[in-house]
Amino acid sequence: GVYTADPRKVPNARKLKEITYDEMLDLATSGAGVLHNRSVEMAKKYGVPLVVRSSLNNSEGTVVKEVVSVERMLISGVALDTDAVRIAVIGLKDTPGVAFRLFDVLAKKNINVDVILQSIGRGENKDISFVVAQDEADHAVETLKKAFDEADYDEIISDKEVGIVSIVGAGMMSNSGAASKMFEALYNRGINIHLIYTSEIKITVLIKQSRVERAVEALKEQFQE
Repeated sequence: GVYTADPRKVPNARKLKEITYDEMLDLATSGAGVLHNRSVEMAKKYGVPLVVRSSLNNSEGTVVKEVVSVERMLISGVALDTDAVRIAVIGLKDTPGVAFRLFDVLAKKNINVDVILQSIGRGENKDISFVVAQDEADHAVETLKKAFDEADYDEIISDKEVGIVSIVGAGMMSNSGAASKMFEALYNRGINIHLIYTSEIKITVLIKQSRVERAVEALKEQFQE
C-alpha cells in the first residue's frame, strides 16, 4: 500500500486507505517509490481507480482515485529524494529574457529542472538556483558554460550534497499553517533550508543530504494525526 512515509526509514509510518490522484502524483514525483508518476497520470486522465497492494500477501492495499470520501488529514505523506543536485548561477546580468535563455538551453538538452529560485536583483545582477538529477548535473553545468559568456555571470556552483523533502496533502488547501508547522519541525531539529517550493497541496524544501532522514522523522512526528 501507500504509507505516510517510507516504512523502511520511518517505522511508525501508517498505511493509507485512500489517496487522491493528485496527492499520489505529487508523492511519486517527489521521490516516493510506490508508483511511477506516468501510471498515475494515465489513471487520472482516464478515471481508472488504482489499488496498490502487496504481491506477497492478501492484505488490503491503498486505493488511488479522484475523490477521497473521508475527512481530509492535513497531510497525506512525506517523501524524500536524495538524487538531487543544486545548481546556482551567480551574478547573472539582470536583463529581460535571461531566465528564458538559461532554461531554454537546458530544455533543448532534455535536462529536467525542479525547484527554481530567482533572487531579487542586486543592481544589474541576480542569482538563479535550481535542482537537477545527479546524473544530469555535470551535463547541465557544461551546457550553461557553453551557452553563456564568462562576462554574463560571476560563477556557477554545483552542490551535490543536498536532498529534497516534501509534504503532500489535499488537506492543505482548506487548512492554514502547514508551512509554519513544517518549518517549525525542521528548526527544532536544527535543519537549515536552502530552497523552498510550494503548490496547492505540496511544500518542498531543499536541505543537506545528511539531514534528509532526520527531517522525514521530524515531519512525521509533527504531522501525525
